[in-house]
Amino acid sequence: MSNSDKFNKAIQLFDEANTADPIKEIFEGKEYPKELLYAIRMTNTLNNFSLNSSETLKLAVRCQHICRWEIPRNSYEISREGYLNWRKDLKDFHAEKAADILGKIGYSEDRINAVKFLLLKKQLKKNIDTQTLEDVACLVFWEFYFLQFSEKYSEDKLIGIIQKTWKKMSEKGHKAALELKFSPNALSLITKALN
Repeated sequence: MSNSDKFNKAIQLFDEANTADPIKEIFEGKEYPKELLYAIRMTNTLNNFSLNSSETLKLAVRCQHICRWEIPRNSYEISREGYLNWRKDLKDFHAEKAADILGKIGYSEDRINAVKFLLLKKQLKKNIDTQTLEDVACLVFWEFYFLQFSEKYSEDKLIGIIQKTWKKMSEKGHKAALELKFSPNALSLITKALN
């Protein structure tokens, strides 16, 4: 199998796995499995944000939330500690799920380990691909999920979330985020948080 065939097969298998998501989302009049739509948005955002991305980064971007619904947030204690444990376990789960698929296609152990490295968000702020993955995830959050997310929490909590998200991003990520179109309310909240 050629490298391009392997890559296309990996994307196909990631998407097939995410098609099983029982949670649905409507976008532009069409129903999608939630994590499949997220994966498509991640790829599209990467393509706009970073030209000439490595194959490893493209793979990691497409499977960042692979089968995420299998470990629901409510299966952990509703506390800061519970949230952090959930996030850590999710990263491990996504990395192993991706590795299993990539191994079946015939990817090398080096490539599989490189994808896992990114999914585990190792060397954030130091590794360019890890940072780009984080920037893309944050941009997808800002563009597609922030408005809905903001309706669930108090202003103080949202300001904290905005500030934490902003800290994880690079200067290039900040610039791209500020070019997104936000609702007046969202923009007011973001401006307040960043001042």
